Amino acid sequence: MDRYVVIDLETTGNITNNDQIIEVGIVVIEGNNIIDEYSTLLRPNKPIPPFISKLTGISDSDVEFAPVFEEVAGDIVELFRDSYLIAHNVPFDLGFLNSELELFGMNRLKNPVLDTVELTRILFPQAPSYKLNQLAEYFKITHEDPHRALSDAYVTANLFLKLKQKVQSLPLETIKHLIKLEKTLKSDVFELFQKQQDHLMFTTTGNSFFESYKGLAIRSIDYDVDPEELPVEPFGEYLDQIYEPNGTMEKVLHHYEKRVGQREMSEYIYDAFQMRKHAIIEAETGTGKSVAYLLPAVYEAKKKNQRIMISTYTTQLQAQLLEEEIPMIEKLISFPINVALLKGRQHYIDVDKFAKTLRDNQQDNYDVTLTKAMILVWLTETITGDIDELHLPSSGYLFYEKISSDIKENGSVPTTKYSFYHLARKKAQVADILITNHALLCSDIFNEYQLLPTYEKIIIDEAHHLEETASRHYGLKLDYVNVQHTLNRIGAINADKWIDEISITDKLSLESWNDLLSKTKYEVDDLFRTLFKYVLVNQANKHAHSDIGRIQYRFTEEDFGNKKWNVIKEMTNRIIFYCKEQIRFLTQIGEKAQEDDTDLISSIKKLQTLVEQLQHLFIYNSTEDFVNWIEIEANGAKNAVYVYSEPRDISKTMEKLFFREKESIILTSATLTMKNSFSFIKQRLGVPLDRLVTKKIQSPFSYQDQVRLMVPNDFPDIKTSNIDDFVFATCEAILSLAEITNGRMMILFTSYDMLKRAYELIREMMVVDEYVLIAQGITSGSRSRLKKNFQTFDQAILFGTSSFWEGVDIPGDDLSCLMIVRLPFQPPHHPVYEAKANYLQAHKKNPFYELALPNAVIRFKQGFGRLIRSATDRGIVFVCDARIVKASYGKYFTDSIPDVPIAHKSTAKLMEQAKKWF
Repeated sequence: MDRYVVIDLETTGNITNNDQIIEVGIVVIEGNNIIDEYSTLLRPNKPIPPFISKLTGISDSDVEFAPVFEEVAGDIVELFRDSYLIAHNVPFDLGFLNSELELFGMNRLKNPVLDTVELTRILFPQAPSYKLNQLAEYFKITHEDPHRALSDAYVTANLFLKLKQKVQSLPLETIKHLIKLEKTLKSDVFELFQKQQDHLMFTTTGNSFFESYKGLAIRSIDYDVDPEELPVEPFGEYLDQIYEPNGTMEKVLHHYEKRVGQREMSEYIYDAFQMRKHAIIEAETGTGKSVAYLLPAVYEAKKKNQRIMISTYTTQLQAQLLEEEIPMIEKLISFPINVALLKGRQHYIDVDKFAKTLRDNQQDNYDVTLTKAMILVWLTETITGDIDELHLPSSGYLFYEKISSDIKENGSVPTTKYSFYHLARKKAQVADILITNHALLCSDIFNEYQLLPTYEKIIIDEAHHLEETASRHYGLKLDYVNVQHTLNRIGAINADKWIDEISITDKLSLESWNDLLSKTKYEVDDLFRTLFKYVLVNQANKHAHSDIGRIQYRFTEEDFGNKKWNVIKEMTNRIIFYCKEQIRFLTQIGEKAQEDDTDLISSIKKLQTLVEQLQHLFIYNSTEDFVNWIEIEANGAKNAVYVYSEPRDISKTMEKLFFREKESIILTSATLTMKNSFSFIKQRLGVPLDRLVTKKIQSPFSYQDQVRLMVPNDFPDIKTSNIDDFVFATCEAILSLAEITNGRMMILFTSYDMLKRAYELIREMMVVDEYVLIAQGITSGSRSRLKKNFQTFDQAILFGTSSFWEGVDIPGDDLSCLMIVRLPFQPPHHPVYEAKANYLQAHKKNPFYELALPNAVIRFKQGFGRLIRSATDRGIVFVCDARIVKASYGKYFTDSIPDVPIAHKSTAKLMEQAKKWF
């Protein structure tokens, strides 16, 4: 069958049994050509909601004289005779179509279907989004009238033709595996894949673009690098050629605006490198700090033939550096840069493990099948093997954890030709600029073996996250699922060794091993269930809630002294005993092996680590230098327990292992100071003052002209009032501002609970669905997906907490108003804050001014920075929390952001001002 009929519907809503079709668009494809089209408006028996009218442009008056579905149903059904049915999200369009057909006593369509959402995910697994509008942009398909049925159908048809072309480009090994997976997919794609397989079976010409390994087609990779020397000239001349009038910056960048701070930052970093000093540089929004630090980094790397490390906190910034900033620098200096990205081994796929999962004849669920299909195609494209290139379905990441790369316990890595982690390490060794993340950097600092290539100079961007990352990696985390997973893997690996390799025939030995393993797992389950009960019993006077709603309980020296904790100690000692017995067992097996067995060595090391972790957490009283706490999911499984330990103060460790060891460390971020002082970040990180220089680079933006900061004086008091009253006042202000700004608002919350309350209340308060509400934790999708959805709609409000306070850039008219609901103080009962506060108090220091306030100010600055991202942006920052102007410490917030006009008036007067402002 080579006839494909593409359909797109516009409807009054999303519920098939309640809403109705208002427009049908159909495009007919035969072979590879569009041969026909069909389009009609339909008259529903209910009004079209205002939101749908705004989205589609279809009003009640447009459909007043249109036919009803029954009048055109026969024509529509006839178009689908002997053809595939194609839609961008088949369940939606086919569901509505069949619902209407049944309503009028007609047979449901039972055509084979092809879903372009599913097929695009498989065949273009690195596409940035799978929404039709964004795919049209990605593939450069003309989309004349988005959200109109015929235009959407044409885009879907052209998208399908691209999908067909992609299938025809895939190698035989990939197609064979896809055919095996096809039966679990939604699309009836067997015939498409089978045609390509038949074609390839009779093609003798090989494809040098792919290589075959263990039945998989993998893109050919060449990591050889030809080192080139940068024509050396004095650094000042090097910058002159870039920054001066008629320099390369003007030639390369369209609409270039000179930023004095950018060159100043470049010179400051270069000087710090030459003086072998550390530097802390706050570069405010608009400085262009990435380019500012890359220019001296490239110069230093090339001039001295010395690797320069760059560390970021987020993968988004890493991608930005690689895809945007580095290529721009190459144009500015007319010279290629040898740059590499190195992440932790869990980011890289292990091809051997993946090949094994394809050989296993287990019945996978849909998400796992889709993930396997995406990876099969991705392996024909990727040169990194980095899973962050993919947008996997939710449970696909759980599957991926099973096939991520392994590292040996001595720090060595597999060195097969198709070990992507090994290839990334190999490329990193010869790179001029090596980009990594804070997590891997901190693991390298605290590990016995080296994870990163040797370096002496490093630039740490997003440096305000370094302390928390270092604390997390110097500490430890233990949870039920991971402990049981570790034990299961150890059990499976070593039972296989006895049977297959060492040929121990004594069944009693194997039975003893299995019995020992079962006892260990039973005791682990018992321990975590006991911990769960312990937290529930003790939470009344000593608890907090995490960002994701888990109950948190900090255990201290008081716990170590009570009787109930003795029960926990006894259970832990039994687990430790069984683990040591397993270690003894495995050691004996290792002695009988003919050569060193890496799996056995790895298993012993993991058991030893587990013993040390259990002792640290539950046996020894380690609460003097560490913060120890337990998190439970109150409504989850009774063993859903997570145990954490972090140092109270990481500064001395960082000074000794990092700042004293390296030649020059540059710490930079847009938010490092409080009231123009760097003292907080210096103390928390332990930067030695004798080798430190600091600099604050002002923003080039005119905040006086671009921003208004508004604070209402008539909101319920945040501390003494009923929380519901405060939420209600907030929601009223949101809707009033949304009317003025036509949506285009982002609301930042400090707790998910308040976000959820506000979201539900606004849904009730809206008379019609005037605004699209997009809320973190409620609307499905990642942070970047929610941001893209927000930018897609003309009238939308974005609700965010935690991660939305930073790294979400929405320039231009897409964002006109930022609302900060509460000042971002950490909850006083958060285990880490509570322990650090007690420690400071014991040393005669004020925990509020030394800890709580600086953290809140830096967080506030991050949130404030979401609004203005370019010199032409304009908007309002509306802070619901009057403490920013009324409290004695409010000045710390307002003095730490750029100088902007502040209005502290009644909500009504602020709304009047906002109208005039816009």
